[in-house]
Amino acid sequence: MRILFLCNKSPWPPKEGGPIAMNMLIEGMLDAGHSVKVLAVNSFKYNINPADIPPDYKDKTGIELIDVDLRVKLLPAFTNFFTSRSYHVERFISASFSERIKEVLQESEYEIVQLETLVMASYINVIRRYSKARIILRAHNIEHLIWERVAANSSNPFKRLYIDHLARTLKLFEITIPDLVDGVAAITGNDADFFRAHTENPVIAIPFGINPVDYRVSEKVNKNPTIFIIGAMNWIPNQEGVRWFIENVWFDLHKRYPSLEFHIAGREMPVWMKNLSLKNVVVEGEVRDASSFFAANDIMIVPLFSGSGIRIKIIEAMAYGKTVVSTSLGAEGIEYTRGENLLVADLACEFFEMISVCIEYPEILQKTGLNARKLAESTYDRKKIIENLEAFYMKLIA
Repeated sequence: MRILFLCNKSPWPPKEGGPIAMNMLIEGMLDAGHSVKVLAVNSFKYNINPADIPPDYKDKTGIELIDVDLRVKLLPAFTNFFTSRSYHVERFISASFSERIKEVLQESEYEIVQLETLVMASYINVIRRYSKARIILRAHNIEHLIWERVAANSSNPFKRLYIDHLARTLKLFEITIPDLVDGVAAITGNDADFFRAHTENPVIAIPFGINPVDYRVSEKVNKNPTIFIIGAMNWIPNQEGVRWFIENVWFDLHKRYPSLEFHIAGREMPVWMKNLSLKNVVVEGEVRDASSFFAANDIMIVPLFSGSGIRIKIIEAMAYGKTVVSTSLGAEGIEYTRGENLLVADLACEFFEMISVCIEYPEILQKTGLNARKLAESTYDRKKIIENLEAFYMKLIA
């Protein structure tokens, strides 16, 4: 098959959730013998120098980055408040991106055009005009749900009012798109159920997958375990989670375990996070080698109270054999068994208790991590996931 991926950001380098998820499918399809072409948005928010992309990756994906101005503009953002259109989506509409899609579709025939995230659905009309390919929406989240939850957690009434508007208009767009594409590949079973409720078109759950051999498991836990978090820190739910954990859990933990270290890693850290000056809180920023960062630390925390979809970093942590302590919402979409391969904490006292158990009983820490690795191998093996997606494609083009 020939597959065209339209991406809301560059899948290379795969250093944060969205690019990692996109690259997993792209490389998986290449490994399965299919032909792939990638067109991706390049913006100030996630800007990649094309010269930094490895030549072999360019050759096998034909990746092209098209500059799109995604900056929030005050006047359009304000006037949008009085419309039913989604400002999230409107920002991604680009004449140059549309023109390049047209040219690519005229240059070659494709069986599948995959829209990576909802915002790329803006280009359905141009795809239909110049191609007979089946269009697949790859839904990384239920997008409006993220913003509903952000609004619910906002203490500023004016901010909450505007974010409610963003969530409402995004939902109006999100529930119409499944009928305009030929199929939906949701990232979790729950997300798939949402889309099935809004379309009779085929929907499948295709989670994030890993290649187990790429993730080395440490046989022993560190004598003095550390806690850590890693993720894109320009994502509001991650920022909220770090702030909540520090304010509600960290000081009590530090008081009980004075030598305990808390490592914070991720790209695009806000100024307040960079300037944290707390004893034993190590702000790493963007780490060059995520595998080394995982290997050096022990207990991953996921204090998320808004968001949607699946936390790719949880699956990666599991693949490394790490114990994860997450809120129920943070663990949404992952097929875990509570207390066996993932620890769940929704209150500050529960985070304190779970982390304390891991520190004081290293055998539990090790067992939970090894069980997590088994889950990653059995449920999130990339090869099996790609086979399921291939079968989905084949049914649509038959």
